[in-house]
Amino acid sequence: MSELKERLLPPRPASALNLRDAAAASRSSASGRTSLLGVDVLGLKKRGQGLRSWIRVDTSGNTQVMEVDKFTMMRRCDLPARDLRLLDPLFVYPSTILGREKAIVVNLEQIRCIITADEVLLLNSLDNYVLRYVVELQQRLKTSGVGEVWQQDNGQALEIALEAACTFLDSQASELEIEAYPLLDELTSKISTLNLERVRRLKSRLVALTRRVQKVRDEIEQLMDDDGDMAEMYLTEKKKRMEGSLYGDHQSLLGYRSNDGLSVSAPVSPVSSPPDSRSRLDRSVSIARSRHDSARSSEGVTENIEELEMLLEAYFVVIDSTLNKLTSLKEYIDDTEDFINIQLDNVRNQLIQFELLLTTATFVVAIFGVVAGIFGMNFEIDFFTQPGAFRWVLIITGICGFVIFSAFVWFFKYRRLMPL
Repeated sequence: MSELKERLLPPRPASALNLRDAAAASRSSASGRTSLLGVDVLGLKKRGQGLRSWIRVDTSGNTQVMEVDKFTMMRRCDLPARDLRLLDPLFVYPSTILGREKAIVVNLEQIRCIITADEVLLLNSLDNYVLRYVVELQQRLKTSGVGEVWQQDNGQALEIALEAACTFLDSQASELEIEAYPLLDELTSKISTLNLERVRRLKSRLVALTRRVQKVRDEIEQLMDDDGDMAEMYLTEKKKRMEGSLYGDHQSLLGYRSNDGLSVSAPVSPVSSPPDSRSRLDRSVSIARSRHDSARSSEGVTENIEELEMLLEAYFVVIDSTLNKLTSLKEYIDDTEDFINIQLDNVRNQLIQFELLLTTATFVVAIFGVVAGIFGMNFEIDFFTQPGAFRWVLIITGICGFVIFSAFVWFFKYRRLMPL
């Protein structure tokens, strides 16, 4: 893997880079253009239209690193600019699989490539999954035989891309699952700010990963539901039909020329067919031949579509299993949140009950304050001169307070404000 990584690194001399940076800086200073909010717009424009490193894998499994600009790649693969924009690392686009006339544009997580009838052009990256894709594609090409993968209408190249994307997403889902369940169990046993913050980060990662998995699943399902999109994936078959039609047109053109030559050299018979009727006959024959060829090709494409549909269905099951795993994890997180909310509500209710009892006790104690305030006034009565008067005042006041407190508690129980 390390040898392949070193071999795929594009050669970039330091002197050339320094000269390029110096020239760019001088041109920007000479033009007098300033950056917009600290962003070099001119540099971004040149970067979007400049050279990009691509890994080319041919039918023999040989790899080649080449630097091609955007317009050259558009002409090479006959793709519009919006399709190449899906592969641009400067932009963040969801997973997409597009079938075009001469190429298949694949944007599946780290795998960003263009599959044609003769080669696979992979956007160069030092990501491990990209390198594994190149190694796996080389191994299958060399073990299957030269050109056999492309004779099978690029199914292997697309299959490896789907396998890499599904494996990457499933590994991330497994890692998230391993991290999530112990953290959620710890949160249910001990509710703290640190655990809540960790669960919040975990949930944000889960939502982002679920969105990516859902997009890959929807893309595969969309391909499975549309026979036309699946037919666009058979580049080799389309190339053969195109070459056959060009060869048929060429043969028809040669036949017309030979017929014209015979008509000039041979004597004209009065009962011979006129040129217009002969051209109409040739046109009808060519139409019948084209219909026959299209009927045969449609039968072959139907069989190939069934094979591709089975392949997509297999990876649809894999990605759907990953999505179900993430859905189960999300449901577990929601259940944990509901359990925590129930616990917090219970604690909040207990605090409210305690506050209610404390308020009632404060009201009872306030009765003693009222009695003390009354007897603390500066007046004299015969009751103050009795020896046990103070004791009786305390007893009667305490009994009244207890009765009032018990009445409040009974009222709370009757109104079901407190589960006493």
